[in-house]
Amino acid sequence: MKVLLAVSGGIDSMYMAERAPELFPGASFAVAHCNFCLRGGESDGDEAFVREWCGRKGLPIFVKRFDTAAYAAEWHLSIEMAARELRYDWFGQLCREEGFDKVAVAHNADDNAETFFLNMLRGAGTRGLRGMESHGIILRPLLGISRQEIREWMEARGLAWREDSSNTSPVHKRNRLRAEVLPVLKELNPSLLRTLATDMEHIRQTDDIAQRYFLSVKDAVWDGRYILIKKLLALEHPRYVLFRLVEPAALTETALDNLWEMISSGRQVGGRVFVGKRGKVLGRPKWRLELELIDKTC
Repeated sequence: MKVLLAVSGGIDSMYMAERAPELFPGASFAVAHCNFCLRGGESDGDEAFVREWCGRKGLPIFVKRFDTAAYAAEWHLSIEMAARELRYDWFGQLCREEGFDKVAVAHNADDNAETFFLNMLRGAGTRGLRGMESHGIILRPLLGISRQEIREWMEARGLAWREDSSNTSPVHKRNRLRAEVLPVLKELNPSLLRTLATDMEHIRQTDDIAQRYFLSVKDAVWDGRYILIKKLLALEHPRYVLFRLVEPAALTETALDNLWEMISSGRQVGGRVFVGKRGKVLGRPKWRLELELIDKTC
């Protein structure tokens, strides 16, 4: 198996890179490093650090520099979401072009807990509360390992990593959760990470049941272009199916509430428009809804 290691130079990805032969026995490796060009000389220092480490280890390295700020502005995304899209698109490209079977990323148990609470705060539903998973070409081998365990292992061996100054900025919600909220929750429940991991597994099981229901009714209410409202309303769980169908448009909760209120009240939908971050839902004659998404391939 050929595994591409996503290495930023931070402690988690360096831990994964150092332990890669143990984590993926028998695999061959190369490193992918994203320079998001967001922290000036610090970003360039991360790149130089990872290049030097790969040179010492004799590992091939792929580096990509992104104008992340421009991409975020163009597509009206947060910097964090823009960086996520850019890196995963590039990882997929590398796998196709260079023949890698999997991409390993270094999210740990604390990252998973933070993501759970962030998704809960923004109202992501059960799909957002599943937690992080290995899926498709993406492997997450560190989800059962805490940030503290990683630090202790690295320090015990005198291994180096780079510190990202943005990780301490209170501007980012994740950082505030990490510095202010999770420490309190861990005091209340010292087994917090294990408890959340168990809860997320239960949520995944429940969400898988909901997914099977959605797939079983989808073709009855979606003809490939339009959502057929009368057939939707005849279902046992119409609002859930509507949410899943329009999910790609990323409507706000208010827009979704207004859309549901309109169709469930029996009012005409023709001419109504509901705008989301990734697209819009258009009301059409004959009790139909059309989904129009932003095309980023243009």
